[in-house]
Amino acid sequence: MMQISSHQPARLRRKESFLGMHFDFHARRESTAVGKDVTPEMVEYIIDMVHPDYIQCDCKGHMGYSSYPTKVGYRAPGIARDTLTIWREVTARRGVALFLHYSGIWDDMAIKHHPDWARVDEQGHEDVHMVSAFGPYVDELMIPQLKELNDRYSVDGVWVDGDCWAVHHDYRAEVIAAFQDQTGIQEIPHAPTDAYYYEFTQFCREGFRTYLRHYIDTLHQHNADFQIASNWAFSSKMPEPVSADVDFLSGDFWLQNSVNSARLEARCLRHQGLPWDLMAWSFGGQHVLGDNEEDFSTKSVSQLQREAAIVLALSGGFQLYFQQDRNGAIFPWQMQVAREVAQFCRARQDVCHHAEPIPQIALYYAGSTFYHQATALFEAHDGALQPLQGVLQILLDNQYSTDILMEHQLKGHMAEYPIIVVPEWSQLEPDQIENLLAYAHNGGKLLLIGPATAFLFATALQVDFLDVSHDQQAIYLEYEGSLARMKTATAQVQLQEPAQAFGCWYASNNMTLPSTTAASITAYGRGKIAATYFNVGKRYLEATTTVVRDFIQALVHELFPEPLVTVTGSHLVDVALNRFGSKLAINLVNTAGPHADIHVHVFDEIPAVGPLTISIRCEEQPSRIMCQPENFALPFTWSEGRAMVTLPRLDIHVVLIVE
Repeated sequence: MMQISSHQPARLRRKESFLGMHFDFHARRESTAVGKDVTPEMVEYIIDMVHPDYIQCDCKGHMGYSSYPTKVGYRAPGIARDTLTIWREVTARRGVALFLHYSGIWDDMAIKHHPDWARVDEQGHEDVHMVSAFGPYVDELMIPQLKELNDRYSVDGVWVDGDCWAVHHDYRAEVIAAFQDQTGIQEIPHAPTDAYYYEFTQFCREGFRTYLRHYIDTLHQHNADFQIASNWAFSSKMPEPVSADVDFLSGDFWLQNSVNSARLEARCLRHQGLPWDLMAWSFGGQHVLGDNEEDFSTKSVSQLQREAAIVLALSGGFQLYFQQDRNGAIFPWQMQVAREVAQFCRARQDVCHHAEPIPQIALYYAGSTFYHQATALFEAHDGALQPLQGVLQILLDNQYSTDILMEHQLKGHMAEYPIIVVPEWSQLEPDQIENLLAYAHNGGKLLLIGPATAFLFATALQVDFLDVSHDQQAIYLEYEGSLARMKTATAQVQLQEPAQAFGCWYASNNMTLPSTTAASITAYGRGKIAATYFNVGKRYLEATTTVVRDFIQALVHELFPEPLVTVTGSHLVDVALNRFGSKLAINLVNTAGPHADIHVHVFDEIPAVGPLTISIRCEEQPSRIMCQPENFALPFTWSEGRAMVTLPRLDIHVVLIVE
């Protein structure tokens, strides 16, 4: 075991960490000189430039080759130097934690040497990439190798990649037999349309959970201080209570459209009750063009600063991902980019990290419904999350501070939120419906998006559904004299007393023709329930229009007229409200620019927005309002319980601290 001197500086545990660097290169058959250019000076340079709390570096990628001289697994074809010894010696001496990037379920070499470890697909073929979560791989290779990394290098932990998002349905004979024995179901489904497909999917999901708990518990028994995260476990892809002893949660949002990815993923991790961070790919482009060719370019400083700002505003940790060269070395010029991004983050650490969210709008993530609708185990390849993400973006584009709450997170906490928005879930469990109705009856405001969701609450809404079109049809939504064409699922309803119509849509681009009710609002107990009778989420992602944005804002305003903070002056601003002790922290993030354009890989201009007018509901007149990290006081007025302040310009991210 590598000896770490007691005289060396203490290293932060992941729950205390704020900023990290991630490096990997997924060693492969062509990796014949691993470590050739890796030196202690290289690691010192990274630390001197960036000052990270932790570094994650490569040890085994998806190809299954280990980039260090393992005695357990399968070495890269050529190892010139033991890079992990260098990484560990320098990071320990400098007081920087060291984590390792380790590919879990995805391991090509393990299957090459042990074809019987592979998962079996729907056609009965052995997978050449993914091992079986039910098979011996975890005990015969993964756990022994993780123990080797702990014992030999004294690393702080591992970041297991290629895990929940890489697992698939498994048709190994022993898996089928176990499924039949446990459920009594003899008919094995092979497609989403087959009977019992959901039951088999759930069985495979539980198989992954068992595998996850097993290797984590075994490693913690081996060394209680060894810290483990499984990439994307208990995130948007795995929307459920944390049921494994992971030390922290983490994920790497996608290299393109990263702002919108971060907006979603940070909100899905934030309320899971564990330390969490998100990783930004420092390069933009296309992952695979063909023949394993990659088309990547390093992102600009401002591009990465804004991606970081989304995460920081929601109180998470942040890490930057830079690829290593094929021999394990870094590309030194990129550390200047990393340095400027790190400085941006550190300037905001004291007013962002671990801040507590202030409940405003809760966007309801029905995890059980997702598991019914998604055809993959823990991934939304079929677009199952697009409605949720689209509604989130509408709310954010209207400057509403919005949290995503999974059903287990909202349980017992609904009353804390002035309004709950339920986005286009076609089914909900009876207890979910009962809890949401009780919330509204006790004074809450409930907004249901889409006809399928509204239909579940038809009695409470006081509407009769006359015609429901599950197929998409073209409608023209009206708001303040303008029309926007939408191709979406709709319903025609007849309102009963006391339901009130809100807005309308037309069958063509002609407001002289008859119209159809677009939404309604109904008093319910001490609260209100509203619904739209058209789907909006996916459409907003694919074809954003101002009419749709403004219509939803007006409907939300009817239910939630007095948010804690309102921001006017630009729709290109995300608002996130946090609290530090008795202080209110208003995060403002500029979302302008071509970040969602797949044809733009790198850009270095984010147009400034402003002036912005911020209205803050206050019980007492604030003593001052500080703009951080610039640390200057903003002039404000205070009248009738509201402070009014003007921010002349927003470049990327500021935090207004109300004292």
